Amino acid sequence: MASHSGLMTIIDRAVRKAGPRLRRDFNEVQNLQVSRKGPADFVSMADQRAEQTIFEELSRARPDWGFLMEERGEIAGDPNKPRFIVDPLDGTTNFLHGIPHFAISIGVEEPLPNGKREITSAMVYQPITDEAFWAEKGRGAWVQSERLRVSARRDLGDSLIATGIPFMGHGDFAQWARIFGAVAPEVAGIRRMGSAALDLAWVAAGRYDGYWESDLQYWDVAAGLLLVKEAGGFVSDFRGGERMIERSEFLAANDALQSRLHKLIAGALR
Repeated sequence: MASHSGLMTIIDRAVRKAGPRLRRDFNEVQNLQVSRKGPADFVSMADQRAEQTIFEELSRARPDWGFLMEERGEIAGDPNKPRFIVDPLDGTTNFLHGIPHFAISIGVEEPLPNGKREITSAMVYQPITDEAFWAEKGRGAWVQSERLRVSARRDLGDSLIATGIPFMGHGDFAQWARIFGAVAPEVAGIRRMGSAALDLAWVAAGRYDGYWESDLQYWDVAAGLLLVKEAGGFVSDFRGGERMIERSEFLAANDALQSRLHKLIAGALR
């Protein structure tokens, strides 16, 4: 990997300890014990084991830091210290159906003097491909030791855009359909792959030219948003503002495409 901080070494160690177990469980996916957590929202023993491994590794290295985790929820730490934002298995439905597209997502959220907080370190790790997408504020975004840059495409007609589609019990399908109707005729293609963390990592890597989705949890996107920004991209809510977490609206692309997509989406929502 390129030179990075001791904190990123800790995060990398945690995901690489959890990753092999996820790969083994993925290969035995039909035998996993699965329970319903809500409408079309599954949680598996693999998910819980990965989160436990990550929690143990990170808390051993930073015992006074807090956590926000998908399964365990919020674990308080020193309020003046950073906290980890962890999704141990983003793309659980893909995982349970034998689709090899899922990731571990870890962001570090630091308190600011003004009382706000921001993500300053991030990693999205794909266990199947063994790709670690990582970023630190002000130091760029990387996959392994290769620098990431968002796509340089300027025309929507040449662009491949990622999204997430509402499903049973999740999201506003009517709103999504209006946005899709505005965006789809203007672009080269739209993909729905099932992992928001990897969608954002792939925007950072220039594999996708843009991305929009709503009704996501903080742990789904915390790491990915920093990856896009450190790769030279722009992120906003659907109205072009910075209230992404509050509104649960996420739009990401390079400068030219982000502006064009924002206008299409905002127009569709009027």
